[in-house]
This record gives sequence, structure tokens and C-alpha cells, in this order.
Amino acid sequence: MGGHLDPKNGIFLGTWGDLGCPTPQRITSYSLSPNRQRPLAGAGHAAIFNTFRRFRHQVLYVVPPFVAAYALMNWAIERNEYLNSKPGRLLEGGDE
Repeated sequence: MGGHLDPKNGIFLGTWGDLGCPTPQRITSYSLSPNRQRPLAGAGHAAIFNTFRRFRHQVLYVVPPFVAAYALMNWAIERNEYLNSKPGRLLEGGDE
């Protein structure tokens, strides 16, 4: 640990990052006991409003494709049922 004396005061300063102070002074730390904390404080309230906010921002990206897919599937089912019925076969030129 290379250090040097301060030429003015004769105090060892230590290496860079270790300034030689044996005990930290004037450092105040605060802590809160784990039994006094409220880890789920406001979680229900935040969950409701955060879910609503996220839903509101994403609804226009999710709903239109689902509506289009539902409409297309509904049309395909109705068309299939029509083509497999007696009037559909007669109209499309199939044999009975």
C-alpha cells in the first residue's frame, strides 16, 4: 500500500480510493425493520388501475384482428354448410 505523508500536516492519506480514515465519520444510515415494512401496500389499487391503463392502450392492437378472424371464420362455416346442403349442391352444379 503505497502512500505518502501529507507535506503540510504529516497525515497518511493512503492509496487512491482508500484515504486512510480508520473510522467513517459523520455518516448516517437509516433502515427500516422488515416487520415494519408493507410490501403489498397499494398493490390491489395499483393492479386494478394499471391493468385498466394497459388494456386501454393495447385494445386497438388486439381486438380488430380477433374481430376480423371471427368474421372470416363465421363466413367460412356458413359457406361450408351452404355448399354441403341440398340447395348449395344444386346451385354449384354438383350431383345429388
